[in-house]
Amino acid sequence: MAAVAVMPAAAPARGDDANPLLELVDAATQRLQTAEPVAASKWMTGGSIEDPARVGQVLAAVSAHATGRGVDVGYVRRLFSDQIDATEAIEYTRFAQWKLDPKSAPGVAPDLAASRANIDRLNTEMVDQVALHTPDLRSPDCAGTLDAARTAVTGARALDPLYQQALTFSTRSYCAD
Repeated sequence: MAAVAVMPAAAPARGDDANPLLELVDAATQRLQTAEPVAASKWMTGGSIEDPARVGQVLAAVSAHATGRGVDVGYVRRLFSDQIDATEAIEYTRFAQWKLDPKSAPGVAPDLAASRANIDRLNTEMVDQVALHTPDLRSPDCAGTLDAARTAVTGARALDPLYQQALTFSTRSYCAD
């Protein structure tokens, strides 16, 4: 009887444990969602989707932060390269949609500086989460934990198929070898 009493007490505690990758995946999703205002700004101003100078700034900043947090810089650069590629893909999709349906195009250009400040904040949060959860990212259970986090975030943020695909792509290198 005592063993039965212990088992139910232990099960809810494990069930209550948050997925250790949830905050990282949610931050990655929020960063993907910056593609909307960034694309709108670029559309309205005639800017290019690809911005190698900005990519260089982002990769330099996340690399420096990774070094400060004791995280492998090559790993972080790979994660953020995937993140940037997925974000650009969303922007290209929006441009294509707006070209095919000009009435759906944005009418005002959101503040690109504000979007970039949000991106920078999310980048810092993501590197911090990677540093905090490096053991989970190197765990044999990482793929399952990552899939569960993606599923939870997809549901919580009601991601459409484009964002689901972008999230899968942007997180594809999370589980370290």
